[in-house]
Amino acid sequence: MAAPVNPPRGMRDLLPAEKAKREHALSVIRAVYRSHGFDEIEAPALEEYDRLHAGLGGDNEKLSYSVLRRGVGPEQWQEATDPSALADLGLRYDLTVPLARFYASNQAVLPAVFRAVQIGPVWRAERPQKGRYRQFVQCDIDILGEPGPIAELELIAATAAALDALGLEGAAVRINDRRILNRLLLTWGVAEEGGPAALITIDKLDKIGVDGVVAELGAHGVDTAGLDEAFGELATAGWDLAVDPPAWLDVEAYTDLLALKDALPEVELVFDPTLVRGMGYYTGTIFEIAHPSSTSSLGGGGRYDGMIGRFLDREVPAVGFSIGFERIVDLLPDRTSGTVATALLHDADVPVAALLAAKRQVGQEGGRVRLERARKNRRAQLDALAAEGFTRFAQVTAEGLGELRPLA
Repeated sequence: MAAPVNPPRGMRDLLPAEKAKREHALSVIRAVYRSHGFDEIEAPALEEYDRLHAGLGGDNEKLSYSVLRRGVGPEQWQEATDPSALADLGLRYDLTVPLARFYASNQAVLPAVFRAVQIGPVWRAERPQKGRYRQFVQCDIDILGEPGPIAELELIAATAAALDALGLEGAAVRINDRRILNRLLLTWGVAEEGGPAALITIDKLDKIGVDGVVAELGAHGVDTAGLDEAFGELATAGWDLAVDPPAWLDVEAYTDLLALKDALPEVELVFDPTLVRGMGYYTGTIFEIAHPSSTSSLGGGGRYDGMIGRFLDREVPAVGFSIGFERIVDLLPDRTSGTVATALLHDADVPVAALLAAKRQVGQEGGRVRLERARKNRRAQLDALAAEGFTRFAQVTAEGLGELRPLA
């Protein structure tokens, strides 16, 4: 018995029905983003190794796939004490780092405020599990060159509109600001050098709970006295803190978030002072999409004003929002392309000219048309065609096209 032939672990083959579902979702997302004034770009799947490992991608850098330099042979690989030194390129692990490089390369021909859409696959050496793959699609929108809150407003409004257009109503946007997190750590006595590790721990709150987070913070040397109560207070924090702000609240940042909430009455914004977002490059506002049908976030983003300046001799304000496409598409109902799809059944002896004439005739009406060799088990064949999204069929003979009938 032949061994099973499968795609690489953590990657998938997409059958026609699933591919059609994904392409429909992508077309909806693209149309919404285009209507909100964003322009789609495309960058290479490969970037320079040093750029992908410049400390911009957080833990994702550890999950990146590297590409060996041309000419590196098995002996060099086996003898290398640091195999990464043999790599000069890498597959992108997100779309944000490539966007920073793209902007630096093309700034002369881009507008002062650039609204970008990027949609494409990224690769990470994840541990494969349900909903987590090693190759997956990201859908990003970013605004570069705008330092004011209008950028956040546009991103949140466009993302909410895309979710509504897909039929995913009821989504909420959890929102926070890195300045609030920094002040929170300061009031807990966390030293500046210990801040990144503490934030990584707080980011695990949904996975390991308050007890687990408190224990891990203690292991990092944080005084955990009263932290249980502190997390209880954070869990109930809302939009009523401005009058009597607690000591851990950065009032300026909170006021900025309130302004966003007031400007987006059609979007449910939920203040969450424990929201971290794992990427170390965020500098201000951060946000995630929550939906009642999913225990995981459906996307997220934030402001990363310090990233693009690493590629240029000047700073460029930047903020982005990424839809978690793989998680979103799993929540959408199965569907066909939404157009009339016709199967033309024929026997083997029907002349090719008659088949092409029938296909041309039906195709003039629009929609999808496919020639299908008729099988003995007609009922099973029609059921299979219906499962593929075909809506009607007809028999084609040497005399011509038969009656078009619905596929019930």
